[in-house]
Amino acid sequence: MQALPRPISEIARDIRQDWKNVNYAAKPYLAAMSDLSSITDNYGSDNAKSVVLYFLCNASGWRGPIAKSIKAELKAL
Repeated sequence: MQALPRPISEIARDIRQDWKNVNYAAKPYLAAMSDLSSITDNYGSDNAKSVVLYFLCNASGWRGPIAKSIKAELKAL
């Protein structure tokens, strides 16, 4: 049995704890992720999938083992 994915808002909290100087281009997507539960949610007129993908596109400067793990978790959603 496969475990349920963590809520996106919980993942966003972990990102904020690890990435102290968030890239300006990633900030609005990280803020939107704080209001999302699952990849099927919507944020305004955007779906959660596009919010997560745009965050990942703008998070290339976030590095390290935690970043690698969380990025893989987001991609798996």
